[in-house]
Amino acid sequence: MVLVSYGKLKEQLGLDRTQRRFSFAQLTTMPELNRLANEAHALRKAERPLDRLQQEVMSVSERLALFAHVMDGSAFLIVPAPTSETDPWLIPPEFSRYYNETQFVPEQKELETLATAYMQGNSFQFSRAAKQLRDDLSALSPAIYPTEHQLQLEYGYNHFAAFYRAVWFYGLAFVILLVAHLRNRGNALRNVGVTIAVLGLGLHATGIVLRCLIAGRPPVTNMYESIIWVSFAVSFFGAIFFARYRTPIYLLAALPVTIIALLLVHQMPIAMPSSIDPLVPVLRDNFWLTIHVLTITLSYAAFALAMGFGHILLWRYARNPVGARADAPMHFWLYRVLQLGVLLLAAGTILGGVWANYSWGRFWGWDPKETWALIALLCYITTLHGRLAGWWTEFGLVVASVVCFLAVLMAWYGVNFVLGKGLHSYGFGIGGETYVATFVVLELLFVGFGIWRYRMSKASTGEARQVESETAVAGVADPGI
Repeated sequence: MVLVSYGKLKEQLGLDRTQRRFSFAQLTTMPELNRLANEAHALRKAERPLDRLQQEVMSVSERLALFAHVMDGSAFLIVPAPTSETDPWLIPPEFSRYYNETQFVPEQKELETLATAYMQGNSFQFSRAAKQLRDDLSALSPAIYPTEHQLQLEYGYNHFAAFYRAVWFYGLAFVILLVAHLRNRGNALRNVGVTIAVLGLGLHATGIVLRCLIAGRPPVTNMYESIIWVSFAVSFFGAIFFARYRTPIYLLAALPVTIIALLLVHQMPIAMPSSIDPLVPVLRDNFWLTIHVLTITLSYAAFALAMGFGHILLWRYARNPVGARADAPMHFWLYRVLQLGVLLLAAGTILGGVWANYSWGRFWGWDPKETWALIALLCYITTLHGRLAGWWTEFGLVVASVVCFLAVLMAWYGVNFVLGKGLHSYGFGIGGETYVATFVVLELLFVGFGIWRYRMSKASTGEARQVESETAVAGVADPGI
């Protein structure tokens, strides 16, 4: 049940390459894994960068350590510190560090009742003892122990599953809007789809607000939180542009992106855990965290919406290039979304430099995250400038809206999960490479197919015009034609 996903690590440990999960006993008896883990821990302690193999070793060793702590009971840190929030919580046998035996008598009694009920399979008695134990621990340290309101809030957030419910609303809204668009059934069916999409957006927003209230910070400190935030912003931007231009095409572009993003985080709980963890020190300035990170991620949302819009246009070019070229409003709407993304990314990059100067003492240091954010910004600036300068047509703008998002993907995912280097180490992780690589390959194939169809249509159109011209010339030469 312990995941080992990196092929190079499995090869070095002599494990089966086709197997992904291994037993606790099998991994803990491997001297080579222990040696690699010790080396990786030493490098991390010295604040030196880890390569991909060492990062995977650290992840596996942390999983093994957590499982060992669960088995020996040391993972259950349920005894609160008496006065200071920065003091560690304890496991019950170590209560004497903070409290005397007389103070801990009620808690000790409930722990024994809890253990007995568990061994006997008595769920009612177990639940009663657990509730009483919580009340006793709260009375032991009322200043530190979470209040009933805080506990109920987190309980409600976990069991409401707002993001999962939102996926169903988004999916239903997308199907209805797609049917209304294809059949051109008027406003009634479209309004139903828009209403359901807004309900999904409300559920999505509710989940984000609850998470903010629980954590006391914006939900943008790890990959899971950034994806749920960006996916929300994609649909939100789609709704805003729909309200501005009164065309459902924005929602048709936004909803699939949001649905795929939310499904992705639900399918990868190990690579992108949904737990709410404490902030690392560099992120504990909520002003800069809110301003810089939210601005950057909002730009990602705008570019993701532009990518979805570009897919629709590229598909239209593949099916009917002549009709797609003649649809000027669609190209104008795409241009507006790209402008919004460039504005947000430029502002976020500059604000990131200000925060870097505040946190690390320098405005710009060519950190991988900084470098790829700049590369993504330059890609989109070149796209907009090239269209204004006449370097390429509307079709070039469509292709760029899809291809340039790969630079955003590298800045967002690649730096954290593939390179794993730089000062932005608080966002590093492992996993999902197969999904992302498959997405990139499919994107490039789709773009290549769209370009091929576009060139074929231009060639056929040119031949048709040449035939018409030759026929007209022949008609002048011979009026009988």
